[in-house]
Order: sequence, then structure tokens, then C-alpha cells
Amino acid sequence: MPTIRSSADLRNGYNDISNFCHTHGETVFITRNGKGDLAVMSIEAYEQLMGRYELYSKLREGLDDAVRGSTRPAADVLAEIRGGIGK
Repeated sequence: MPTIRSSADLRNGYNDISNFCHTHGETVFITRNGKGDLAVMSIEAYEQLMGRYELYSKLREGLDDAVRGSTRPAADVLAEIRGGIGK
């Protein structure tokens, strides 16, 4: 169940919301006039989210390359890497 707080709670209880985000690693959704307005999370949670996004983007890129046939056999790539190590 998501944690939802009002903008007044953010204004008046910032420390409580900050502590919750850091302790539980969860996002707090802030409402304004009864409607969703912001999502608040710790820097650590944000960095983890962005890292996941970057990983998924790279995986999507790799899958798209495979569909287009823009790949090389792993054995060829490994042989190339191994050949460059001794130079």
C-alpha cells in the first residue's frame, strides 16, 4: 500500500517524511488539494531506481541489436579480447 501524505504534512512534517523514506526505502506520494502532486524518495532510492532504468535501457538496446542481427558470436569477441591482453 503506498504512503500518501498531504502537502501540508510535507511542509509541517518534513523530518518525519524524510526519516520514513530513509528507514523504509519507499516513496511517499504527496497530494495537493486532494490530487497527486509529487513523489518523494531518498537519494539512495532514487539512485537505485535510475541504475535499474539504465540497466533496462542497455538490455533493451542489446535485444534490439539481436533482432536486427547486429551481434557477433561471443566466442569471437572473447578471442578478440584475449588477443589484445597480451599486447
